[in-house]
Amino acid sequence: MATISEVRDRGVDVRDIVVVARDLDPYEQPLTRAAIQYGVTPVFWTQLRVTRTEPYALIAALCTLFGAGDVAAATLLEPLAQRWAPLTDTASWPLEQSTIQAALEALPPGHRSIAEWAETIQTHTTDERLTTYCDWLLSHAEREPTPETVGTVLGASIDAYRETSVPARKQADSPALMATETAARATVRVTRLVEQVSHKYDEWLADGTVSRSWDAVQELCELLATQRPGRREHSNAWAIDIMEANDVWGLSVPFVIAVGATAAEWPAQTDSVVPTELQEAVLAAAGETDTVAPRTAWGNGRDRDHFADAMRAAERGVIVTRYTQTADGGVVYPSPFLASLEMETVSEQARTQLVSTTPQLPEPIAALLSASTDTVPAPTKTPHE
Repeated sequence: MATISEVRDRGVDVRDIVVVARDLDPYEQPLTRAAIQYGVTPVFWTQLRVTRTEPYALIAALCTLFGAGDVAAATLLEPLAQRWAPLTDTASWPLEQSTIQAALEALPPGHRSIAEWAETIQTHTTDERLTTYCDWLLSHAEREPTPETVGTVLGASIDAYRETSVPARKQADSPALMATETAARATVRVTRLVEQVSHKYDEWLADGTVSRSWDAVQELCELLATQRPGRREHSNAWAIDIMEANDVWGLSVPFVIAVGATAAEWPAQTDSVVPTELQEAVLAAAGETDTVAPRTAWGNGRDRDHFADAMRAAERGVIVTRYTQTADGGVVYPSPFLASLEMETVSEQARTQLVSTTPQLPEPIAALLSASTDTVPAPTKTPHE
């Protein structure tokens, strides 16, 4: 991220740079921390795990509450904990977690129906917002919901989340706005999910697959939410794209920064119960093994292709980075794929200067930018226009 910050300061648009890793999972958190440190906004091209997001937790909590008979106070207030809000008069919403916790402590133990809890809340709490919430629950507490009810209840809740909770996230977010982007992506995704669930629920009822119940709705939500159809639903034109190598094919961008170019990652080391010697024999079709089909993971062809795709994606230059030690001091060797590249190595002194309090772009990278500027005509307008 120090490199990106310095390159950006020299006039390179962040949309002209793509960071590529073989696998984003181990890099997402450290790259996020580094991005915040250097004032860079990252966007990770990863599939959104909808079931781990707050908007999904909100609709799941509502399904659980409406589908149950008598519930505990924690179940009653769980939608509030997931930032439920009404569609109108939203100035004081969503409720703070401290307010919800205070209500839980004030309410008596035991299980009650929604109607009984509504009466109990009036006698045990003084926050009018809790009364507003219970009134809304009572008006929508239909044990055998129709598809229209599902769309109305869940759809309105997500609409209110979009209007209240996403802006609240932005106000409390870090400069990189990672939580805001996740909330926005999740809101878009769950909005579509509610529409899909309503239609599929209608179909299932029509053909007798299910009976009308919130349990069936919740099952559908989980089923459709785990079918992750796409990568990034929410685009940020001011952010740096961080992608996995298998998503780079066909991409064309001025600069590529490839991270983690080590022998452990490029190619990936795959655990297998089959001995290495036998794997090599099968791959070579040696002796009687020529009738055995090898596993794709035994060879490095796929990783080699992905690495080549990442290199070809760069129109003007590639910056390759790697770590040389593990956390416990073990030696990490460079990727064998690097042998196919003509590279200029950045010195240790230059790398130290880059991340110092007086950062300076290493000369090989600065020369790369100068060469690309000399050979590529300047655009007449920015990519954002």
